[in-house]
Amino acid sequence: MRMKAFLYLSAKKGYNQKETRDSGRGRNKRSIKRMIVLQRIRRLAAAGLALLLAGCAAMPSVEEVKENESVITSMEKEPNLSYEVPESSPNILVNQLGYIRSGTKIAIFCGEEKPSEFYVIEESTGERVFVGRPEDNAAGNENGKQVYYGDFSEVMAEGAYYLEAPLIGKSYSFLIEEDLYDQVFREACRQYYYNRCGVTLTADYAGEMAHNACHTSNSVLQEDSSVSIDARGGWHQDEAGSKDVMTAAKSIGVMLLAYELYGASFGDDMGIPESENGVPDILDEVKYEIEWLLKMQDPATGAVYKGVTVYDQSVGSGTVSYVESGDMGTASAFAMALAKFSYLYQEYDTAYATDCLKAADRAWKYTELNGGREHDADPWKFAAAAELYRASGLKSCQRFVTEYLGQEDERKELDEVTFLGYVAYISTKLPVKIELCEKIAEKLMEKAEEISEEARNSDYLVKEGSGNEHNHELLQNMMYLTMVDYMIANHEYESLIENHLHYFLGRNPQAICYINNIGIGNGRPSDDGMGIMKQFEADSKLIFMLSEIVEK
Repeated sequence: MRMKAFLYLSAKKGYNQKETRDSGRGRNKRSIKRMIVLQRIRRLAAAGLALLLAGCAAMPSVEEVKENESVITSMEKEPNLSYEVPESSPNILVNQLGYIRSGTKIAIFCGEEKPSEFYVIEESTGERVFVGRPEDNAAGNENGKQVYYGDFSEVMAEGAYYLEAPLIGKSYSFLIEEDLYDQVFREACRQYYYNRCGVTLTADYAGEMAHNACHTSNSVLQEDSSVSIDARGGWHQDEAGSKDVMTAAKSIGVMLLAYELYGASFGDDMGIPESENGVPDILDEVKYEIEWLLKMQDPATGAVYKGVTVYDQSVGSGTVSYVESGDMGTASAFAMALAKFSYLYQEYDTAYATDCLKAADRAWKYTELNGGREHDADPWKFAAAAELYRASGLKSCQRFVTEYLGQEDERKELDEVTFLGYVAYISTKLPVKIELCEKIAEKLMEKAEEISEEARNSDYLVKEGSGNEHNHELLQNMMYLTMVDYMIANHEYESLIENHLHYFLGRNPQAICYINNIGIGNGRPSDDGMGIMKQFEADSKLIFMLSEIVEK
């Protein structure tokens, strides 16, 4: 069971974060008390049923940018998924990128009648390589049309294909390849490099996303413009070039957890300036943001500024950026991100990791001195305490975590910040309370079963929904499910994670590929900012989901 490699790591002395989950299985004896949790998780996992069927517009090159003129490339902070639906979308829905050669391959057919058969056609020759029969869908129908499933997993030869069926027509084309998603994963990781602020991105590394250094001047304090602050660096989070500490901390937490669980997916060859330096590129990229976060802290008090807001002035001094004052939540988010990074980075640069841990500790003490009781219910403070306890063994953090978990409302919906705190606590090498770990495991398992049940009863094998937040919700659900799959290695959950990837890549009611620059039915022509990779927080969750898939 994978939980043996991750849960309660206090039994493992000198845990190496670079090791994969498989290499850590079964190395350490667990206490009898801690096996209670594993036994309970096994019982919970046994209850599951098997699943029925398993960038911005092109930027000019550096040479084309006028001297002293900056160009911002940026992800969007909030999802905006109101795609233009193509005038004529196919009624055979497939993953428009394609399918892993040895994996399960399912297409969805929509029509008033079920076709008697369907064909897999080799694109270059027009040859039929497979004949299959669509199966009924027990979940229901879609807008008056019946929905059927077609399994063509027997087709394993690499190449380009499309599907065809009487009464329905053709699908978009797709590939069958091994390691098909590696490049998507690589590009999802590189989005944060493309959005670096304050540094020139050359064409050698950034290609068409190259741009000159931007926002190279100091910012001014919003409350007092006579105060100058060095807020250069970090990642742009929107088209204006704004940078928010809490938003950054959330994405850092998600990406670092992906690295912690699926380290073998992250190499030192992503094609950024720091590549081939002996440090995984995901840590190099996060470090670039960490260096900006450190500038957001007042070293004397431990307080943390909220972030940087950029205003484009039409006259006068040009672009002006303001630093906004923060609050207790900002300080807690900062502490969480710095502590987590310190914990994972210590094997590469102990001195720098220690500096990060000290900064996290200063932010924590600031919240303790100035926060008040109302802040004690903040999930950010809980996540900060959990990460600081794991990284440093700070007693005040241990007390806060145990009190927070002991008083937590069982009816409260799981959110991603609380989730990060949960995982930090159950994975600490230091002493933990077995009953609290048991409580966390149960809550995560219950959430996974809820997600799985909703997907089972869906036409598209995901939780159905609509509106701007739908894909963001699906990605968040996959973050929870991926974590539980890591803990118990549930085949149903692995299939469900892949089904969501198929959904994002075109197997959805609109036949739109929600991942940038992939597929025929891509949303880019109508609005390049709508793809998942261009959403600041969504992209980190996509990285999390893909890290599990590409490590297989």
